[in-house]
Amino acid sequence: MNELDSLVESAQQLFAQAQTPNDLENAKAQFLGKSGKVTELMKGMAQLSVEEKKSRGAAINLAKQAIEAALTTRRQALADAELEAHLKAEVLDVTLPGRRCGTGGLHPVSVTMERIEGIFGSMGFDVAEGPEIESDWFNFTALNTPEDHPARSMHDTFYVEGGTAHAPNLLRTHTSPMQVRHAVQHVKKYRGLIDAGQTMPEIRVIAPGRTYRVDSDATHSPMFHQCEGLWIGENVSFKDLKVVFTDFCKTFFEQDDLVLRFRPSFFPFTEPSAEIDIQFQHGPLAGRWLEVSGAGQVHPNVVRNMGLDPEKYIGFAFGMGPDRLTMLRYGVNDLRLFFDGDIRFLSQFQ
Repeated sequence: MNELDSLVESAQQLFAQAQTPNDLENAKAQFLGKSGKVTELMKGMAQLSVEEKKSRGAAINLAKQAIEAALTTRRQALADAELEAHLKAEVLDVTLPGRRCGTGGLHPVSVTMERIEGIFGSMGFDVAEGPEIESDWFNFTALNTPEDHPARSMHDTFYVEGGTAHAPNLLRTHTSPMQVRHAVQHVKKYRGLIDAGQTMPEIRVIAPGRTYRVDSDATHSPMFHQCEGLWIGENVSFKDLKVVFTDFCKTFFEQDDLVLRFRPSFFPFTEPSAEIDIQFQHGPLAGRWLEVSGAGQVHPNVVRNMGLDPEKYIGFAFGMGPDRLTMLRYGVNDLRLFFDGDIRFLSQFQ
């Protein structure tokens, strides 16, 4: 065996002993580095004749190629060994179920809102939407709420920047302002008919949406939902209110034997006014009277603020809490669960 064959064999043995890529690079430097054995052989050719350089150079190149081939082979073997070690450490159990993307769904209160809109829509009611930052006039004054009414106090109302001291802006405390806004636009649209003494199309609208009050406990939230309803015409009576709301409750809860009770009450924007209670005839709440709404005939001052003559136009209004209706429908006893964002709770309604 000549010198070059011995050099190649030494390189192959040293490469085979390398257990890590770093060890292999150190072994490579001994043969192919700047001061490596192959490099030194190439430098020693300077003293040879031209003919000797050709034969010697060709032999050294063959040895170099053999060493490089052995280096490449060992690099691949180490890479394969490293990959195999990783695969063994990260074994995939193909018998486990795959990770599926969960399907989303509507929030239970959103389902209730859509249900309310659908039921009243079948009765011919439009749906009105409006600003959540409201003016004092639409939120209180237009609804016949006196300046000394407790609802105007900072204890109940979130006031915000803007407006003036006598006409501040606030986060709406109910969606009743939308009744007035919708009625004012309706009256403007049919002002010609009204001035001509002709019959104006009836105002029939519900206003669902978010509202805000300074309150928080198991049955109250600083942000909550309301749905106000309004029906104004020339011959709309309290009897119509009873029929409409009774039909709504029976349809919403899907209980034809549901019983309703109208208790006398007081609201600045209705006269006479009533609290509406319901009584289930079966289920866990059977026999109990549960308050679900406030209602009444629209106060003449409110009708005037809508731009109508209260001697000619009359109607009723009601207001209910979709959050409370959702609690009753699904048997939830803590309102805060709707707003905590706990997926374990919300997923039950999907």
